[in-house]
Order: sequence, then structure tokens, then C-alpha cells
Amino acid sequence: MRTAVTIAGSDSSGGAGIQADIKTMMANGVYAMSAITALTAQNTTGVTSILNATPEFLGQELDAIFTDIYPDAVKIGMVSESSLIRTIAAKLRQYEAKNIVVDPVMVATSGARLISEEAVETLKKELFPLACVLTPNIPETEVLTGMEVKTTEDMIEAAKRISEEYHCAVLCKGGHQLNDANDLLYADGTYRWFNGKRISNPNTHGTGCTLSSAIASNLAKGFSLEESVERAKDYISGALAAMLDLGKGSGPMDHGFAIDNAYTKEAEV
Repeated sequence: MRTAVTIAGSDSSGGAGIQADIKTMMANGVYAMSAITALTAQNTTGVTSILNATPEFLGQELDAIFTDIYPDAVKIGMVSESSLIRTIAAKLRQYEAKNIVVDPVMVATSGARLISEEAVETLKKELFPLACVLTPNIPETEVLTGMEVKTTEDMIEAAKRISEEYHCAVLCKGGHQLNDANDLLYADGTYRWFNGKRISNPNTHGTGCTLSSAIASNLAKGFSLEESVERAKDYISGALAAMLDLGKGSGPMDHGFAIDNAYTKEAEV
């Protein structure tokens, strides 16, 4: 069995972060491991508290993983402090990690900034150059380029700038009222659009975490980057189309929509 590790924050309500990543990796046929950067108290209505791991403990988590079950792919999500970012980068270089997918979680769907300017600069300097692919949404793309992204041409130009600056592929995610459900992959000087299915479902908690984890899972299984993005897009469409409806806010998707066997059956009344 191929393996993958997620380096991200925990979501106590299970819809995003580490929990979404592990569910996604399992549903996509890889063995999931995790290094937790932060604990969060959150649910579908918002985040109420965050407790960051120490750099020392995060380093020990990564040592434990890489020295025993070496991951075939790495997904990196929420990391809010520069010291933690530097620890991750150092460990990834030390262990020569491969198939690194970085979801640069910087801006909430509401538009609120989630990490400091200093941490953004550390991300750019330390982690981005190690990435196989970055998966920013529109607001994050704007932060990374300093340009407004209002049109499809803007998306292409912004993705080109990011790719050329950090020497990695970029999946610029549509949505946020622009080109909804259509994502742009820019790699090696060329680009390709991935058109998603527009699904009318208000429950989209954890879509970014889920997409990046699905990409990492498919890279771990040996698919090309383009194939991995295509398969991940199909998976997330299915998870949204299952129309799970939990919680009082923007609820989670059904990560296990395609898992159907004797162990998923409910009791007969």
C-alpha cells in the first residue's frame, strides 16, 4: 500500500484539516499518517481557539514518521508560525521528501487573514521551493502575487508568476465568484484548465484540504500531476454531490461517498 502524510492543523469537527485529509487519503486508497501543527476548537460555524504545537514536538512527529513508514507523498496545510514552517522545511530536506503538495492556507473563505505577514514570507522562502505543486485559492493567489485576480486571464498571469518565482507547478483554484469550479494548472510554462461540475451545495467546509490531499494521494500512487488533479477533481465532485448536511454552518462533505460495503451498513430496525 502506498503511503502519505498530512502536515496540518486538527479540526475538532472533522470536516477540514487533518481529519479531512486522513478521510480523503483512505478513500483514495493510500495509508494516511499525520503530523499535527496545531489543535483547533472549531465547528461548521467557525474557529474559537487555536493551540499551536511547538517546533520541537512537530520535528519529533516528522522524525517518527520518516524514519519508520516513509511517505510516498506529503500534503502540507495550515501552518501559522514561522518557526513551525522552518521546522517542516528542514525535515523535508533532511529526509529528501517527494511529491510535496502545499496548500497555502493564508486567507479564510470569509476573506480574513489567517497567518501573519512574517509567516507568509517564511512560507515563500522555505516551503514553496520544495513543493511539487501549490494549490492557492483566489484570495491566496492575490496575496502571493500582489495583483487583483478578476478574470481568467488574471488567473493565468498570476499562476505563471507564482510558478516562475518558486519553480513549481501551481493549481490556481477557481471559486470565490470567479470561474467557479474551474481550476487552472500551470506547470513548466504551459497551462491546462480543469473544468469542475458546478454543484449547488452550501456545505463546502474543507474543500481545499480535501482537494490537496486527494492530489497527494494520487501522486503517491504513481499518477502524473495532471492525472492526479483530474482524479482529485472528480473525487471532490462526488463528495459534494453526496449532499451531506451536518451542522449549523457550512458543513462538511461526505468523504466516504464511494465506500459501500458490509461495514458501512446501518442497523436494520
